[in-house]
This record gives sequence, C-alpha cells and structure tokens, in this order.
Amino acid sequence: MPTQHDNDYKLLFSHPEMVRDLLLGFVPGDWCQHARFETLERVNASYVSESDKQRHDDMVWRLKVGPRWVWVYLLLEFQSQPDEWMAVRMMVYVGLLAQHLIKEGQLDQGKLPPLLPMVLYKGSRPWSSALDVVDCFAPGLPALEPYRPRMLYHLIDEARLKLSPSDEVRNVTEALFKLEHSANPADIARLAHAMGQALQAPEHQKLRRTLNVWLRRLIRRKMPDIATDELDQIHDLLKGPTMLEETLERLYNEAIEKGLSKGLSKGHSQGLTQGITEGISQGLTLGRSQGIAMMLARVIEQRFSPVPPWAYQRLQSASVERLEAWSEQMFSAPTLEALLDGSGATH
Repeated sequence: MPTQHDNDYKLLFSHPEMVRDLLLGFVPGDWCQHARFETLERVNASYVSESDKQRHDDMVWRLKVGPRWVWVYLLLEFQSQPDEWMAVRMMVYVGLLAQHLIKEGQLDQGKLPPLLPMVLYKGSRPWSSALDVVDCFAPGLPALEPYRPRMLYHLIDEARLKLSPSDEVRNVTEALFKLEHSANPADIARLAHAMGQALQAPEHQKLRRTLNVWLRRLIRRKMPDIATDELDQIHDLLKGPTMLEETLERLYNEAIEKGLSKGLSKGHSQGLTQGITEGISQGLTLGRSQGIAMMLARVIEQRFSPVPPWAYQRLQSASVERLEAWSEQMFSAPTLEALLDGSGATH
C-alpha cells in the first residue's frame, strides 16, 4: 500500500518546476540545454484503462526542444526492492502511450515523437534489474536474435545518487534528494532555505506549499520523538534557516533529555535514596538509548535511505544493548531488514 510519504512524492513531481529540475540535474546529454521549459506541461494519461490505473504511479509530460515536442514518461517506483520486470512494464506503458499518440495525431513528420522513459526509484536496495527489455528475454536461435525486443529506460536510483558534498545545491530537486539523506538540524534548515531561495517568485507559491507539507512530514519521520507543536507554528519552513535550525536543535535536545527527567521524577516521587538512584539510572539509560537510536538512524539513512517508518519505530523502542549490537553490525549487514533482525520488513 502506498504510504503518505509516497503520496507526497507524487504530489511534488506533479509540479513542472520539480520535473524541470529532475531533467536538468539527473538526465544525461545536452538536449536539456536547448529545452524550452516554459512549454513543460503534464498530459493526462487517459489511455490507461480504469482497471489499470491503480498500478500506475506514472506521469506523462511533454516539452518543446527547439520546434519539436519531446515526451517524458516518468514512473515513480516506491517498492523497497527493484522490480525484476520493470523493463517489460515500461515497454507496455510506452506502447500504450504510443498508441494514444497515434490515435490523437500527435506525430512528428509522420512518425512518433521523441520519448524519454524514466524511472525514479526510492527503494533501499540497489537497483539490479534490467534497464533494457532485451535483457528480459533469453537468447534465442542466432537467426532470431534480431527480433528480441529492445527498449531502454533511464533509471534514477535516488538512494545511490552521487550528490555533491558541497553546501551548494544546483536546484530544488537536488535539495530534495539531499534532504532525504540529511539528519542533523543544521543541514535540514540549510537545504530548506536553499529551496526557499530558489522559489521566491509568485508563480512558485503552490510548490512552496507542497514542499512545506512534505518537509514537516520528513522531519516527523526522521525525528519521531520531537514535539511538533512548535514546529507547526513556523508558517513557512523555507523562509530562513535560523528559526528552523534553532527549533529543531532545541526539540531534539529536549527529546533526548526527556528520559532523564522522567527518571528523576520517579526517583523523587519515591522519596528514598534508593529510589532516586534507580530513577537517575533509568533516566540515563532511556536518554542514552534515545541518543544512540538517533545516531544510528543517521548512519542507517546514509547507507539504506530512504528508511521506512517501521525501522524508525524499531530503533526508538529498542534497548541500549540491542542498539549497540546493531551498531556493530551496521556495515556487515547486506540489507536494512537483515540488520534489524528482519522483523520489521512486513510492517
């Protein structure tokens, strides 16, 4: 079932500014330098039957490159692991789109227009599936080899993009991808501000609102223990880094100290030296576990991003001993499921 985070991503990439930045930043070739992005428009995928719409997380866009229309088929893939038959799916979807273009007379000198099939993958496991549908078919007899279908799609494996380590961001989509990998308040505030700086024009207000909703949910997902009432009082998270950074730092520290405060309160309520000692010990243990969980979450996000909600929940509920064991296994575990004992994989 799609998560709220998945739905937010669909909404983000329904904005032409995000698709423009995706093309400019993560598609090879110089053709984008000649693209007229003011012509970028989303096309309704009306060629998909009602019974098939539920399996599509796709978007069809078109824009002019010089005098010619170029079509972009963007499929957002949210599964935690690669789809072995993605190339076949793309061949089917592109075929449906091609039939639609023929029916509507959207041709280029009597031929189908140029088309770019793209997959934006957000799973935790590296993409290992075929990029060309030809590799989904077993080699046949030599005389039949020319008839094996061929169609290549462009993959953007978000968790393994080689993003620039510098503080500079090229565009909003790159800032979005960097935010997915960021855990400390300073980085989150800086990247949110970079987005805001790039989207100051009045025509970007709709995208700013969408990004604000997405960013609030991202912070809650990355820092599930912080109190978010004060965060909600910041009307525009993209407006400036100082208030957001200070608020996140303070809320994070308060969450870490919360365990200690609870332990001290318990000790005083018992009114005995032994009770105070036990309360302090319990508070320190809880505070320590929250701190280890937060640090471990940051490392996990670097290695396995995007991290699903069940993993954060498991980190927050684990004992100090379990957290320390996971820390030791961090770089030897092949997958996030294997690291966290596999028990959260179905959540």
